[in-house]
Amino acid sequence: SPSQKNGLRIMTTVYIGIGSNLGDRIANCANALTEIRGFADINRVSSVYETEPVGAKEQPEFINCVIGVDTDLKPEDLLKLLKDTEVRLGRTLSDKWGPRVIDLDIILYGNRLFESAELVIPHPEAHLRKFVLVPLDEIAPDILHPVFNRTVRELLEDSDDMSEVSYKGPPSLINPQLYTNYKQP
Repeated sequence: SPSQKNGLRIMTTVYIGIGSNLGDRIANCANALTEIRGFADINRVSSVYETEPVGAKEQPEFINCVIGVDTDLKPEDLLKLLKDTEVRLGRTLSDKWGPRVIDLDIILYGNRLFESAELVIPHPEAHLRKFVLVPLDEIAPDILHPVFNRTVRELLEDSDDMSEVSYKGPPSLINPQLYTNYKQP
């Protein structure tokens, strides 16, 4: 349900990580953007990166990007819509580190801290992962992580993650004509 104050919709900027390493990885990410556009206003899309898998290394490389959306949905409601989107796009339950058609994760939800059985915000491992930090730095380098009180750029510069994150292409690779108010980083 939407957040409201005095009858006005309260919009929050949320950063969502998108990843795929099965099937047509780029099309899977593009389809996720199309679905997300149905329930959130996309205002930023990072470039597309190819990245090494985390955990179980014997699987295909991922395509990853990060988007910024404005939404009036509560965190739990946004999570439900993202999980429903994953299922619609073909995701099945797999091992925590296993391959997947699509993976949609809430990284930051404004400056909120939130914890439930299903969801922790900010994402508890995002600050450790270059495959999140590199695209997030591209579209929101000065955003403060609400737990560490450090910018995304500072977290990336201090990252110990040695995994490979390779530029694959511009946002238009997954987003040719998705919306009209795109803000180039």
